[in-house]
Amino acid sequence: MSLLSTHGLCAHYGDFQALFGVDVYIERGETVAVIGANGAGKSTLLRAMIGLLPSAPAMVRLDGEPVGNLPAHDLVRRGVALVPEGRRLFRSLSVEENLRLGGDFLAPGAWTLPRVYELFPRLAERRDSPATLLSGGEQQMVAIGRALLSNPRVLLCDELSLGLAPIIVREIYARLATVAASGTTLVIVEQDISRALESADRFYCMQKGRVSLAGACGTVTVDRAALTQAYFGL
Repeated sequence: MSLLSTHGLCAHYGDFQALFGVDVYIERGETVAVIGANGAGKSTLLRAMIGLLPSAPAMVRLDGEPVGNLPAHDLVRRGVALVPEGRRLFRSLSVEENLRLGGDFLAPGAWTLPRVYELFPRLAERRDSPATLLSGGEQQMVAIGRALLSNPRVLLCDELSLGLAPIIVREIYARLATVAASGTTLVIVEQDISRALESADRFYCMQKGRVSLAGACGTVTVDRAALTQAYFGL
């Protein structure tokens, strides 16, 4: 039984249909990359998985149980957390206050505030600073730490590298490897194909709201033509 899965998932923004019958399976302890061009449906997939976009109950399953109709806060309590695109920090709060919001769900587990500071030492140095004074990379670290403090079983990461310098992206992905080694299942949405495939066990490529290609990351280098076709539709 997969930890998190979608079954014929369809999603809409009003009258606009963004996902068309998407089947995705996330197994315990693995890292899965979701790649695709802008507008392919990657972020919409994560929003549906976390309950920000409602669907029919059986279209999203957690531990085999239908959860497609549940709101996001219920799914967080059941062990699913999202690092949203754009970080979405509370500008009026300090670093530590933003982090502690993740701990409000009081899920038992290994991730504590001291452990998050150990993972991201620069946040410990900036703990009393307003979120508005942080660099983009530091804000991303806060967003990841906030999600980890809910002690998720599966962490959904949306466009972590967006707008960040390459050296900061490398640092963040190195920390994600530590998170994965702790047993947390990861789903990483990423436009940087090389970065995503280097970091994941398996991948799904999306195009126009559908899965256009899927496989083990080690097999992708063998057939770049297939990946280009799946990514761009060329």
